[in-house]
Amino acid sequence: MDGVFRALADPTRRKILRLLNERDMTAGELAQRFPISAPSMSHHFSVLKSAGLVEAVRQGQQILYRLNTTVLQDLLATLIDTFAKPEGSPTVDGESK
Repeated sequence: MDGVFRALADPTRRKILRLLNERDMTAGELAQRFPISAPSMSHHFSVLKSAGLVEAVRQGQQILYRLNTTVLQDLLATLIDTFAKPEGSPTVDGESK
């Protein structure tokens, strides 16, 4: 899970994920949306793939990227579990729920 948080810490990678949430895109389509070098984009793709947040599928000479929703669902479940209040725990005003 640390790799997921590391990947999400960067604003460029979060923007890549938002774009992929709209539709699957090739590396070239994604790169056109950012004013950074090809090696930098490649690094961002690598971090996202290592974290399991995106999947890369080769289509001829292009690589198509798509969200890996399973990892995102696992992340959300972890966050909910981490921050959910246990039943009967006191609220801010001191009353139990």
